[in-house]
Amino acid sequence: MYSFMGGGLFCAIVGNILLVVSTATDYWMQYRLSGSFAHQGLWRYCMSGKCYMQTDSIGKSHANQVIRANGDFSVGKLAYLLIYCLLFPLSLPSAYWNATRAFMILSAMSCFAGIIAGILSFAHFSAFERFNRSFAAGIMFFVSTLFVLLAMAIYTGVTVNFLGKRFGDWRFSWSYILGWVALLMTFFAGIFYMCAYRMHECRRVAGPR
Repeated sequence: MYSFMGGGLFCAIVGNILLVVSTATDYWMQYRLSGSFAHQGLWRYCMSGKCYMQTDSIGKSHANQVIRANGDFSVGKLAYLLIYCLLFPLSLPSAYWNATRAFMILSAMSCFAGIIAGILSFAHFSAFERFNRSFAAGIMFFVSTLFVLLAMAIYTGVTVNFLGKRFGDWRFSWSYILGWVALLMTFFAGIFYMCAYRMHECRRVAGPR
């Protein structure tokens, strides 16, 4: 049981680090622009040795206007933006930045919460409480996997269908790849913790016999 939990905790910590690095770095995409190579991330794009914040210079969209209606980024707006991205991917050339950023941040937060629950599952409380925490940790890791999957799907779909047609000689880069690796790590972390929980449940049921 503890070997599963230890393996899951290791995968979760690595996955959380990869999520933070992937979200913060500027190498999601590389392309050639005006004869020189450039690269961009979720927050900035860089060319000729200089980096600039992402703007709406690509174009305006209805989803952007909804997001800017108020200063906060509510759950309702997030759900609306996701549905809008899925239904009209080619009509929002810049709103997908916000959706990708939001889901990556939510994924990192869920993974961190799962790590806390996973660490607490090692504490010396009663067996039921301890492994109930391992179940909660597994659920949080699966939630993190879902969020990063949504982020990567939105970014991939819009990049291939829109940005890829604007730039020549483009390719995904290492920050993007780290996002997919983080997805695998959080998924396996959830699997490990669920295995630990099921193993405990089987032993608990078979114990009194």
